Amino acid sequence: MRNLRINQDRLWDSLMEMARIGATEKGGVNRQALTDLDREGRDLFVSWCEAQGCSVRVDTMGNIFARRAGTDDGLAPVMTGSHLDTQPTGGKYDGVYGVLAGLEVIRTLNDMGHATRRPVEVAVWTNEEGCRFAPAMVGSSAYVGKFSLEEAHAIRDGEGKSMGEELERIGYLGDLPLGGREIAAFFEAHIEQGPILEAERKTIGIVRGAQGQRWFDVTVTGQEAHAGPTPMAIRRDALVGASRIVDLVNRIGHDFQPGACATVGQFVVAPNSRNTIPGRVVFSVDFRHPEEERLSEMKARLLAEAEAITGGIGLDLEIDEIWHQPPIVFDEACVAAVAKGAEVSGLSAMRITSGAGHDACNICEVAPTAMIFVPCEDGISHNEAEEATAEDLAAGCDVLLGAILDRADAP
Repeated sequence: MRNLRINQDRLWDSLMEMARIGATEKGGVNRQALTDLDREGRDLFVSWCEAQGCSVRVDTMGNIFARRAGTDDGLAPVMTGSHLDTQPTGGKYDGVYGVLAGLEVIRTLNDMGHATRRPVEVAVWTNEEGCRFAPAMVGSSAYVGKFSLEEAHAIRDGEGKSMGEELERIGYLGDLPLGGREIAAFFEAHIEQGPILEAERKTIGIVRGAQGQRWFDVTVTGQEAHAGPTPMAIRRDALVGASRIVDLVNRIGHDFQPGACATVGQFVVAPNSRNTIPGRVVFSVDFRHPEEERLSEMKARLLAEAEAITGGIGLDLEIDEIWHQPPIVFDEACVAAVAKGAEVSGLSAMRITSGAGHDACNICEVAPTAMIFVPCEDGISHNEAEEATAEDLAAGCDVLLGAILDRADAP
């Protein structure tokens, strides 16, 4: 493998131009899935790919595939990519870096005049973030068969708009059949979204796998009543029960170390009136652990102890598990290609497990897969303050180029 370099300035300029679409006052990006801003970002990416001679297809889930032909174009492609949608207060690099790093690889191959044996494709997966349409990673999940097309299209946002309707509205309800294609290898470049690489002073994270995840929607129901005349002893306060479950979730996260994470990130109180006892509370629970057995134990404890909490004060409880992603182990050959790319480029690297879910965690079910991490400042992500250096982003893209060439030119 040759020690090749991408164009750092061009990659950075592309990232900054994309970041202007949905830019926030605090320096972040709000470009949520299937909004008009998402359409603008998609359109810009497609125009850049077509300018590089790529053919672009969109499938029935809105996933975009930009293809650079290979010398043996009938072979399965080597694919890379990520997502363009963001959190409401997202940063400039989460997801979009993986997409534009793939584009920069194609630009560099064109600059070199290098024709790969296999075709190279850059993918944009629909609704990775899951903030507008829950759960996360719907596009890649549907691609690998975790959702039927009908189920995915029927998912609705908080205003009742469905994914299918919004894909059609923004012009990205494609005609390419969903999934079913062979992929020779898939690589996803991403900022770490954690503090490990920065703390260890490493430039490249060779991602060997990802934590398992379980997502729950929890509903606690009591009885609304006047805050003044209703005695404390007879109240059925849904917020009291919900608050105790939030504390339970936090204790579970601490009790299942090492490796556990437990979060309540969404919380809705009804009727949300100053002088009315809350009658209904709906909130989310996010459990993560690198070991499936421990992740299942976390779930069992939540179910048992939450029931005891609410039953003891006369409340009704519903816990619906809306998503389960078992722990992921990536393909050895693809991981080795990433490690080789870092070594040839002379970059400091370490093996690491992802604490977040990524589209690669779905694609690994149908294709050999690996990921490349680069540091982000203070490990901050899903935040407008998210930051990464041009040098680190370019280094990760150099490794991506090497890994793609390793697989695209392999026998």
